[in-house]
Amino acid sequence: MAEVNIPQSELIGFLLVMVRVGSFMFIAPPFNGRTIPALIRVPLAAALSLPLTANAINAADGNIPSDTPAIVGAIVLQVVIGVALGGAVFAILSAIQAAGSLIDLAGGFQLSQAYDPMLNQQNSVMGRLFQMLTAVLLLVSGSYALILRGMAHTFEALPLGAGLDLGNTARVMTGDLTSMFLATLQIAGPLVGVMLIADISLGLMNKVAPALNAFSLGFPLKIGLTLLLVGFTLPLLSPVMTGLTEQAVFAMRHLTGG
Repeated sequence: MAEVNIPQSELIGFLLVMVRVGSFMFIAPPFNGRTIPALIRVPLAAALSLPLTANAINAADGNIPSDTPAIVGAIVLQVVIGVALGGAVFAILSAIQAAGSLIDLAGGFQLSQAYDPMLNQQNSVMGRLFQMLTAVLLLVSGSYALILRGMAHTFEALPLGAGLDLGNTARVMTGDLTSMFLATLQIAGPLVGVMLIADISLGLMNKVAPALNAFSLGFPLKIGLTLLLVGFTLPLLSPVMTGLTEQAVFAMRHLTGG
């Protein structure tokens, strides 16, 4: 039986690529969270890393560590890079979930929080709905492939032996958070505005006719308006997700200097 001799540099290169990809998948949607178990995520990271290894080693131009301390340092560096890239994607794509939480707050659904065993935390109705919609839209629209291509490009823009520019990383993260807040307001702003008008109207009604008990009428009215407006909003989330995905890929390129 013929022996298969794989050079040590290629094995170490594959390990470093897998560490960066695995760290990225641990943070970035739709691969993060408990919806994808670790037993699936680790083989998936290995499968995605395998075709990227050759290009990553070539881009590194032979700068692959060979001794144990250098290998450990390189692994830590790849973890930091993967987490930073995943954080850049997560910050932007969290806009849809944040919009759902803002709608919960304005529509009165914040009172109906329930324990989510998948995420091990308390979640409100719309926040959880919009979070699941984020994952579904990423998978159905094919945006996840665009994110993975952006991740693969980072091995050329930021080879295995290179490190992150901390100043540039801070600027990118700040820009990501700004984009996330703006996108959240663009998605949920009109619904929050309608809820504010409904609150003002109920307040005026309570002044004019206190016997109507506007407080008890307010909850079903606001819940009905929220469900109606969310129904009109859902078809518009697909192009929003496409735009957010492009911003996330641009953030990864900017983060790596590509």
